[in-house]
Amino acid sequence: MPKTLSPEDIQQFREAMRRVAENAFATRGAQGVTMRELAKELGCSAMTPYRYFRDKDDILAMVRAAAFNRFAARLEAAAQNIPAAASAIDHSAVSYAYVAFALDEPHAYRLLFDQTPQQQSAYPELAAASQRAWRLLGAHFERLVAAGVLEGDPALIGYAYWTSLHGFTMLALANQLPLPAAQQTDTDGDATTAAHEPSREAVFAQILRMLWRGALPQRN
Repeated sequence: MPKTLSPEDIQQFREAMRRVAENAFATRGAQGVTMRELAKELGCSAMTPYRYFRDKDDILAMVRAAAFNRFAARLEAAAQNIPAAASAIDHSAVSYAYVAFALDEPHAYRLLFDQTPQQQSAYPELAAASQRAWRLLGAHFERLVAAGVLEGDPALIGYAYWTSLHGFTMLALANQLPLPAAQQTDTDGDATTAAHEPSREAVFAQILRMLWRGALPQRN
């Protein structure tokens, strides 16, 4: 007779599965992963995961929800540290937090936006986590417009920022952008000079300057 699972047992197994499945889904795609493979990588019997999850999509939804919550927490922490009277450029902390999360957790980031969207009504935990992240971004730009820091439709500004940050992030993850300044060296192994290719940080800073300038209030 199967052992009765305690809440602690369930949580421990789900967390172990999350770590294994995040890597599997991010590197092989949802279609390239099976329940049997996940069980093997976790070191349990093929049927054990079914005691905790309905199917593979249930596991993917759990993994994505956890990633969205970590992403939202990173953005919330950055937003909370911005002074009330901060200038426009000081609000870039949220943008830097966005990119930092993706570079720190590339597998998690890819699962947020590089997978076929799931029917969120079937996964309340995933829906809540996703809405948490987007509520934060939406409220951030609404505050900036209300305070007169930016001018325009907050939703439109938010989408423009998101597409720009996402494009930069995906190119960075694909190693299609200049190296970070700390990694740039010349052929002799010495640090590059300003005359060489701009650093990845410089590219991102330029993107933010251009974005801010485009949404700043027009002065007569």
